Amino acid sequence: MNILSIQSWVSYGHVGNASAVFPMQRLGHEVWAIHTVQFSNHTGYGAWKGRVYDGPMIEELVTGIEERGVLGRCDGVLSGYMGSADIGTAILGAVGRVRGLNPKALYCCDPVIGDVGRGVFVRPGIPEFMRDQAVPAADVITPNQFELEYLTGSTISTLAEAIAAVDLLHRAGPSMVLVTSLMTEDTPDDQIDLLASGPNGRFRVRTPKLGISVNGAGDAIAALFFVHAAETGDVALALSRAASSTYGLLKRTAEAGSREILTVAAQDEFVTPSRLFTPESV
Repeated sequence: MNILSIQSWVSYGHVGNASAVFPMQRLGHEVWAIHTVQFSNHTGYGAWKGRVYDGPMIEELVTGIEERGVLGRCDGVLSGYMGSADIGTAILGAVGRVRGLNPKALYCCDPVIGDVGRGVFVRPGIPEFMRDQAVPAADVITPNQFELEYLTGSTISTLAEAIAAVDLLHRAGPSMVLVTSLMTEDTPDDQIDLLASGPNGRFRVRTPKLGISVNGAGDAIAALFFVHAAETGDVALALSRAASSTYGLLKRTAEAGSREILTVAAQDEFVTPSRLFTPESV
């Protein structure tokens, strides 16, 4: 497949496109990457160098790809962190241009808004843009639990409440939903859940909780889930493969004591995960 990935970029480490592009390439897909920022490193370090780009630049790059006569061969668009509503508008414009040339193309939105314990960490206007414009336009979305609650106006403490919130998202537009970092009343303290829902049902995967806090894992699992879902149309299979690969990546990272995820060193996990998790129907 050919995937247009519009996200941030860092020179050192792996977040945004620097986390999402290589796993998709390792699985054999062509990725046309457009960067929304170019930073030296992710902002979790507290200091960085670089620049934020704007919507017109994204539009210009999409135009350049279209002028090569290949935009109609794009099978999917993936977006992540949006630095401004201006960038978001440009991304949705790119989705519209791709769909105009290939109506079968899918759009996956990782609706980056915030996280449990941190709250909202994006600029003002972005959460509303995600809820009101990006999510309804998407075929696939990959929120974490905090973002699921925000997007649906829900409070989630049980699996049933999580499923009800996912159903609300389906009614908003997306046909496939992956919920990451899900903790409900029945999730063991040493485990973490992922919930996926799509045309062939709802499924949960439970993996051991690893004692690390790193950036970029969400970008990787969104990309992995998207390409597996787009390629197979099977949400359970996409969940199994994405969860297994991401767990293997994080386990290798934890064992190495690395602050950055080992996207390159652990690349075999994307193709043949060392531990395969089987989804259960819920």
